Amino acid sequence: MRAALITRFRDISPAGEGIELVVWRVPKPVPPTTHGYKYRLVYIVDGKRVVGFDNERGKGDHFHLNSAQYPYTFTGIDPLIEDFLAEVEKWKSAN
Repeated sequence: MRAALITRFRDISPAGEGIELVVWRVPKPVPPTTHGYKYRLVYIVDGKRVVGFDNERGKGDHFHLNSAQYPYTFTGIDPLIEDFLAEVEKWKSAN
């Protein structure tokens, strides 16, 4: 099986604000994760990531708020997108 794109969405304004979502189904989990997805969800303001959820080799599932990084428990694609959008709304209301 090859990697298969599940979704790709990008809406970034000329001012550098917006979101980008990319989710792939991968043939083997990205260590140390145990699920078969590779993902990157980011909210960008002034050209900088202020909220981001991703999984990368060696780090596993995690999310970023401003410059801090926190562990994330991946339970599926729909909850991932819901959690991401909730964090974006929280960030917007606090800033």
